[in-house]
Amino acid sequence: MRVNPITATVDYNEDGVQHGFLKLPYSHDGSAWGSIMIPITVARNGEGPTVLLTGGNHGDEYEGPVALYDLAGTIKSEEITGRVIIVPAMNYPAFRAARRTSPIDSGNMNRTFPGNPAGTVTEKIADYFQRTLLPLADYVLDIHSGGKTLKFVPFCAVHFQEDKVQEEKCVAAMRAFNAPFSVKLLEVDSGGMFDTAAEEMGKIFISTELGGGGSTTVRSVAIAKRGVKNLLHHAGVLAGDPEMEPSADLYMPDHRCFISSETTGLLELCVDLGDSVSEGQLLARVYDMERTGRNPVEYLSPLDGVFVARHFPGLVGMGDIVGVVAVEG
Repeated sequence: MRVNPITATVDYNEDGVQHGFLKLPYSHDGSAWGSIMIPITVARNGEGPTVLLTGGNHGDEYEGPVALYDLAGTIKSEEITGRVIIVPAMNYPAFRAARRTSPIDSGNMNRTFPGNPAGTVTEKIADYFQRTLLPLADYVLDIHSGGKTLKFVPFCAVHFQEDKVQEEKCVAAMRAFNAPFSVKLLEVDSGGMFDTAAEEMGKIFISTELGGGGSTTVRSVAIAKRGVKNLLHHAGVLAGDPEMEPSADLYMPDHRCFISSETTGLLELCVDLGDSVSEGQLLARVYDMERTGRNPVEYLSPLDGVFVARHFPGLVGMGDIVGVVAVEG
């Protein structure tokens, strides 16, 4: 198979803390022999587990980059056992452009795995993670939030998996992250996801949704920073135990959890994030924006549970997610 063109300016096997780049050659009108320089930090101290920490898989989600740029600037090799690889912004072109997808090739990093070393910029980055970084890792944390078009209650998540031993290891890591909610997550479409690539390699993989709306809050960043440290404690990379607070368990039994809009219009949410809801309860109305006097389309909860995600901001398109309901337990 073709060699990936990305080169690392750090040595993954060297002790100490190194700050550098994943250097991806990219020739364009502004720079004939230019490169995309993706920041990376590697901290290592002897033998032990490797934890891969990533943010910016989608470029308009900021809790991950904030928490990981902070960790990269404060981590000390003498305080760890093993290795921590920190990539605050996986899809760096999207991150720089404040977009979900890359402005170069419109690539959605989390639908591009396993990637292609001879493909687009996004495919090359995905391939590097697939064939170089994921094989090094024992634990993987990919920090997401809702970006500009969704908003979530803050949760850490794992997926239902066929290998129940692996699933339970992921659940233990999710509980250690200790977000206010812990969710067994059902994906709308798991094809091409970083999550799927890591799970298929047998990695202990957890993800998050920690807010949204295209910005951060003091609370969401604090949850991200504490969760990262908790995972490092859980993995044995940092000494001591995770810092634990109460967390509610939720799961998604089937695709009824996802309520999609069948109209385009003005969105009125009738419940708040984190509210308990009952089957048949009114969740939202969508009003026709083009004329007055028409009754809004109403969207009802398909099951009993907790309202965990909503469309953001106030206008909704046909096919957009209006909201998501997860079940307690």
